[in-house]
Amino acid sequence: MKSDKRIIIIFGVTLIAVMGISSITPAFPGIIKYFGISPRQVGLLITAFTLPGIFLTPLTGILADRLGRKTVLIPSLFIFGIAGFACSLMKNFNSLLALLFIEGIGASGLSSINITLIGDFFQGEKRTTLMGYNASILSIGTATYPAVGGFIALWGWQYIFYLPLLAIPLGIFVLFALESSGQKNNQPISEYFIKIWKTINQRSVWGLLAINLLIFVLLYGSYLTYFPIMMSERMQATSIQIGSMMSVMSLVTAGMSSQLGRINRQLTAKTLLAIGSGFYFISMLILWSANNWIFVAFSVVFFGFGHGLMVPSVQNLFVSFTTIKERAAFMSINSMVLRIGQTIGPLMVGIAFAIFGLNGAFASGAGIALIMLLPTFVLLKEFIRTKET
Repeated sequence: MKSDKRIIIIFGVTLIAVMGISSITPAFPGIIKYFGISPRQVGLLITAFTLPGIFLTPLTGILADRLGRKTVLIPSLFIFGIAGFACSLMKNFNSLLALLFIEGIGASGLSSINITLIGDFFQGEKRTTLMGYNASILSIGTATYPAVGGFIALWGWQYIFYLPLLAIPLGIFVLFALESSGQKNNQPISEYFIKIWKTINQRSVWGLLAINLLIFVLLYGSYLTYFPIMMSERMQATSIQIGSMMSVMSLVTAGMSSQLGRINRQLTAKTLLAIGSGFYFISMLILWSANNWIFVAFSVVFFGFGHGLMVPSVQNLFVSFTTIKERAAFMSINSMVLRIGQTIGPLMVGIAFAIFGLNGAFASGAGIALIMLLPTFVLLKEFIRTKET
């Protein structure tokens, strides 16, 4: 029963952590119209939300190691819920960006703790399987939120910001149901940081961090920012159609991720990462020239295949490097890199969009997918061989 509560909390935190952006992207066309901003400016919504995580995620990881997981998790959920709801009350674009920034402060305490808790409570093949299930839950969330957000946006973009209120009852549940995952880390702070640095400063870890960065540059740059705009301009799609199509990608991701434990027994980690990058590349190539629903459907399916392989594989490899005493801080570094990718992705791809339009946004995404192969085959070569023997 205790284990059931742990899993409920882990999956709940995962669902809240991915809510911030995935629920509002189908409403981007409506937000553009309401505030009178450009398609490039709408990417600032993603940047405002993800920027705090670059600076605060490592701090929340350190606090979670030193003070306990609950000490960070509960306030983070309440900040997320309250600030997210307040976004619905904003009447100008700058105020909306400011509230999203505060909501992002709350999210910075969530993005690594779910994976940290999996590492704390589970080991071996069970951990690998649960990583896959957690990625599936994440994908179900990213599948559901765009559809729900698109449906809600038919009545007004403001109402999608009611969804973050769900974080508050989860915070109350965590307060009473989550047990400690281990002793608080009371070792000298200098020794604590030395151990973290020794763990990070490995060729294989740098490789995994590079791959994770590129995954989220691609996801938040080419896909989440410009896919809805492409659907609106080329297909004249409504917000609910955009959300539904994005949900297809996430459902495919969920299905692929749920099979990670089984796939991991058949293919090497290096092969999984290479195949995932290939799926990303094919998806971006299709979107480059997609002008009908069939091509769009193929593109989101291929993207879902790639995402379902890449994200849980990287997380599972990464969490195995450290012990419980430094795990939250170590995983927060991974989440910080993820946030950097989320933040710079819309800005980087936005440059290509400004010069070449939608074709440039997706061509740059294809290039990012190819670049992922470099750390996969170079930086991870020694690590993968060691893990597989």
